[in-house]
Amino acid sequence: MKRTRYSEEQIIGILTEHEVGAKCADLCRKHGMSEGTFYAWKAKFGGMTVSDAKRLKALEDENAKLKKLLAEQMLDAAAMKELLSKKLVGPAVKREAVAHLRARLGLSERRACQIVGADRKMIRYRSARPPETRLRQRLRDLANERRRFGYRRLFVLLRREGEPSGINRIYRLYREEGLTVRKRRARRKAVGTRAPILVEARPNARWSLDFVHDQLASGRRFRILNVVDDVTRECLAAIPDTSISGRRVARELAALIERRGKPGMIVSDNGTELTSNAILTFVTAQGIEWHYIAPGKPMQNGFVESFNGRMRDELLNETMFRNMPHARAVIRAWAADYNEERPHSALGYQTPKAFAERLITATDTRAAPSESSARMPVAPPAPIGVSTRRALVPDG
Repeated sequence: MKRTRYSEEQIIGILTEHEVGAKCADLCRKHGMSEGTFYAWKAKFGGMTVSDAKRLKALEDENAKLKKLLAEQMLDAAAMKELLSKKLVGPAVKREAVAHLRARLGLSERRACQIVGADRKMIRYRSARPPETRLRQRLRDLANERRRFGYRRLFVLLRREGEPSGINRIYRLYREEGLTVRKRRARRKAVGTRAPILVEARPNARWSLDFVHDQLASGRRFRILNVVDDVTRECLAAIPDTSISGRRVARELAALIERRGKPGMIVSDNGTELTSNAILTFVTAQGIEWHYIAPGKPMQNGFVESFNGRMRDELLNETMFRNMPHARAVIRAWAADYNEERPHSALGYQTPKAFAERLITATDTRAAPSESSARMPVAPPAPIGVSTRRALVPDG
C-alpha cells in the first residue's frame, strides 16, 4: 500500500540509505514514492539529523501561526477602518455594522461580532414592534409644519389631537425619523450675582418693548415693533413697517391700551424712538411708569428678547417676504398662532392665551393664593451694578 505521509525520522532514514549507496529508483520502489518527492526531500532535509528536522518543523509551525495572527490583525485593522465613520451605539447601528463587514470583507458573523463588540443573539434578533406608520407620518407632518419645534412641543400638539403615546415613544420616533432641530448656541453668557426683580402675577402687570429687523425679497429692510406681556408671555402687538418713529410707537401703545387696559409698567431699551419727546409726553399723559434698562444689557429685557429669538428662529429665518402687505399678513397670523396654538415651555406647555385666561379666572373668583396665582417672581433678574430702585417691586 502506498504511503501518503512520512515523519521526519522516516524521511531522514530514507535519505541516509541513499547516502550509504542505495539507488534512488530502488528506494522509491521500496517506499512507494516518486523520484520528484525524493529529490524534494533531499533538498529540504539533506545533511540534517532527526533533531534538526524536528526543530525545522517546529519553526515552520510557529511561522505559520505568526502569519495567521498577522493576517487576522490586518483584517481587524481593515474592518476598523471601515467602521471609523460609524458611531457604534445602539443595537440597530451594530446590526448595520456587522452586515457591512460581512458584505464588504466577507467576514463570518462570529468574527464581525467580535470586532464590533456585539452579541450574536442581539444581531440575529428581529423586532416584533409594530411599524407605527400612521404616528410616524403625523409626526413628520407636524415637524414639517413647525420646522423649529422640538419633540416636546410636537408631543403637546399630538396630545391635543388625542394621541395616547408617551413622550418617550414620541422622542424615539422623533430621533428615528431624523427630525432633530439644530440648536443655535448663544455666544456669551451672563455671569455674576443677580438681584431678582419681582412683579405681580397678573395680566398687564408689565409690558416689554423691542424692535427686530428683517428684509424683503427685494432687499429692502423693515423693522417689527414687538410688545410682550411679561407675565402671560402673550404677544400683544407685532407691528412691521419700513420706518417706526416715536410718535408711531406712542400711537400703537395708545390703541393697545384702549383694547387691553393700562399696564403697570413698560420696560424697554434706550433706543432713540423709545426715548423721544413723543414717548415722554405719552407716558406723562397716561400716567404709566416706564423703565429703561441699563445700556448694553439686553438680558434685563429678557422676555421680549426671548420672544424676538423665537420669532427669528421660527418665522423670519423660515420665510421670504415678498412685500410689506405679505409681511404684515404672515406676521399677524404667526402672532395669533403664538398666542393661541403654540405651547410655551415656561408656562408648562400651555398656550399664552390659556395661561392668561386661567390667571384672570383665579383673580375674578378670588381664589386662595397659590404658587400659580399669588405674587411670584417672573421678571428677569438684574445684573450687578443695576440700580434696583428703578426696577419693579411687588404691588400691594
